[in-house]
Amino acid sequence: MKYHLGYSSNVKTPYGSMHIALAFNPSHLEIVSPVAQGSVRARQRRRRDTGKCQVLPIQIHGDAAFAGQGVVMETFNMSQARWFTVGGSIHIVINNQIGFTTSDPQDARSTMYCTDVAKMVEPPILHVNADDPEAVYFAAQFAIDYRTTFKRDVVIDLVCYRRHGHNEADEPSATQPVMYKVIKSMPPLCVTYAEQLQQEGIIDSNVEKKLEDDYRNALDVGKAVIDVMSDESYEYNVNWEAFADHHWDEKCKTAVPLKQLKELAHKLEALPEGFILQPQVKKILEARQKMTEGEVPLNWGYAETLAYATLLDEGFPIRLCGQDSARGTFAHRHAVLHDQNTNQLYIPLSHISDKQAQINIVDSLLSEEAVLAFEYGYATAEPNFLVIWEAQFGDFANGAQVVIDQFISSGEQKWGRLCGLVMLLPHGYEGQGPEHSSARLERYLQLCAQDNMQVCVPTTPAQIFHLLRRQMLRPYRKPLIVMSPKSMLRSPLAISSLDELANGEFQVVVPEIDNISAAKVEKIVFCAGKVYYDLLEYRRNNKLNHCAIIRIEQLYPFPEKQCKAIFETYTKAKTVVWCQEEPQNQGAWINISPCLTALLNKNQTLSYAGRASSASPAVGYHAVHEKEQEELVIQALSAV
Repeated sequence: MKYHLGYSSNVKTPYGSMHIALAFNPSHLEIVSPVAQGSVRARQRRRRDTGKCQVLPIQIHGDAAFAGQGVVMETFNMSQARWFTVGGSIHIVINNQIGFTTSDPQDARSTMYCTDVAKMVEPPILHVNADDPEAVYFAAQFAIDYRTTFKRDVVIDLVCYRRHGHNEADEPSATQPVMYKVIKSMPPLCVTYAEQLQQEGIIDSNVEKKLEDDYRNALDVGKAVIDVMSDESYEYNVNWEAFADHHWDEKCKTAVPLKQLKELAHKLEALPEGFILQPQVKKILEARQKMTEGEVPLNWGYAETLAYATLLDEGFPIRLCGQDSARGTFAHRHAVLHDQNTNQLYIPLSHISDKQAQINIVDSLLSEEAVLAFEYGYATAEPNFLVIWEAQFGDFANGAQVVIDQFISSGEQKWGRLCGLVMLLPHGYEGQGPEHSSARLERYLQLCAQDNMQVCVPTTPAQIFHLLRRQMLRPYRKPLIVMSPKSMLRSPLAISSLDELANGEFQVVVPEIDNISAAKVEKIVFCAGKVYYDLLEYRRNNKLNHCAIIRIEQLYPFPEKQCKAIFETYTKAKTVVWCQEEPQNQGAWINISPCLTALLNKNQTLSYAGRASSASPAVGYHAVHEKEQEELVIQALSAV
C-alpha cells in the first residue's frame, strides 16, 4: 500500500536546509517506532551529534495502537538507556477515538488515557483539542522546546475524530451511531478556523477558497506543496548504490597475513597495569596467548574476536548488541573485562590502533522485538558498519518475529531497502529441551527468495572468521542469519589454526576432511551444523570409510556449483542422505531436499536421516534426546 512507503527530501527553511526522512513502515502497528530510533541513533553518530540536537525523531501513533501494542512500552524503555537513547522523541498520538473500525475506548485499554503507558518515563503529556489549531501549534512548540532543553520524550495527545471512519470505504455509523451523528453535524475545521480568522480581521473572506484551490491544484499536477530543494544531495548523504546489483558469490580476500594477526593478538593481550581479572576470565585470556603462539588450536571465541579486530583495524565500525553479548551467553567472548577490585571496565578491541574504527559492545535490555528492530534501523542507515544482534538463545528470536518477517526478509523487495544486519542465533541440540535448542532454521529458509538473505551454519572458528569479514569486505549488503554454536564453542573437534585465518576464505561447502578414497565412497551424507561432529566421530570409531560427510555451510543462497562438484567427485555413490538434528518438519530438510534432488543422477536416491516430525522443537528429557541423537547418526551412516 502506497502509504507504507518511506521518502526523504531536503526542505528549505528560514534557517537553512533540513533533511526530512519518513521511515518505510508495515501495517504491523508501532513496530516501525524502534526501527526509526535505531536509524536516528546511527544518524546522530554519523554527525558526531553528542548533544542529540541535530537529529530529531518524531513518532506518529494511533490511540488504540499506542495503548495496545507492547513494543510501545519496549521503545519507551529504551529512551534513556545509554546505548539506545536518542535524546528524546516527540510522540504525536492521533487520538481519533475509533481505533480499528469498531473499537470503543472502554474496550481498547484499561486506563483513563491512551497515553498512560508513557508515564513509565514521566514525560510531559499534552492533551490538546485538535479543533483548536492555535492550541495544537502551542503544544508542538512546547514539545520542541522541552525535548531540546531536557533531551527526554514528550507526548502530544491530539484529541480529534475521523470523519470517514477507519477508511474512506467504511461506514462507521453502523457501529458508532451516536458519535458519528455528532461528527456529521460538525463543519470541517478549515471552515471554522477560517471564520475565526475572518472575525478577527486577519484574513479576507475569499482567502480561504484561494488557499484551498491552490493547494488542491498543486497536488493534482504533482507539484510540491512545500519549498523543496532541487539538489537532493546533502552533507551526510549515504550512498547505497555501491552495494546494488552484486551477486553473493563475488570474491573478496578475507584472509589476513599471519604477521598482522599476531600483532593484533598481542594488542588484545595487553591490559592496563594492575588490572585484576576474574580467575576464569584470566584462564581464557591465557589460553588465547597460547593460541597466538601456536601452542594450542584456536577456539571459536578467539577467532571471532580476531575477526572483529581485523575489521576495526581496516576501518569498519562495529556494533554488537544482545542480552549478555559482552561476555557471551556461554562465556566464550569476554570482550568487556571487569577489574575485580575497582569494577573498572576495559575493552581490548578498543585499544588495537590509534586509527582504528569504533566498536560498541552492548548488553541490551531484556527485549527481542524492540532491540532487534532498533538494530535493523541502525544497519539500514550505515552500510559500512558491521551491526550484529545476538540472541541469548536462538529460540528467543521468536519474540522478534515481526521484525524478521516485515523488515529483515522483505524490506528490499517491498521498499528497495538494503541492509547488512547480522543475526547470531545460538542453535544446536544438546539436550537442553524445547526452549533452548532450535533457532527455527526452517523459518528463515522459508522466508528466503530472490537472494534476499544469507543463511549460514559455520562449524569451525576459521569459518566464522572469514564469514564475518566477508560480510563487510564484499560490496554486497544483505542480512546474514548465522546459526551460531553452543557446545561447539569448546568442542575439541571444532578448532582451527592461525594459518587458516591467514589463508583461505569462507567455504560455502566444506568437503570431506579425512583421507577417504573417492572411488570407494558409496554414500554421500550432507549435513549442516553440530551434527557433523557426531557423524564424524561415529564414522571414525566404526571405520565406515564408504561414507563421505559433506558440510553445507551456506544453506541460502544455495551453493549449487559447489555441491555439483561434490557429486562429480563421488561418481560411484548411489545413496545420498541429508542428516539433521531437527525434526523432519523443521530444520533445513524441506528447503534443501529439492536443491539436492536436482543434482542427483538417474542412479542415485535421496533420503532423510533425523528426528521424526514433531510439534515441539525438541524433547524435554535428556535420556530421550541422547537416544534420538544416537539413532539419527546410525541411520545416516548405516550400510547402503
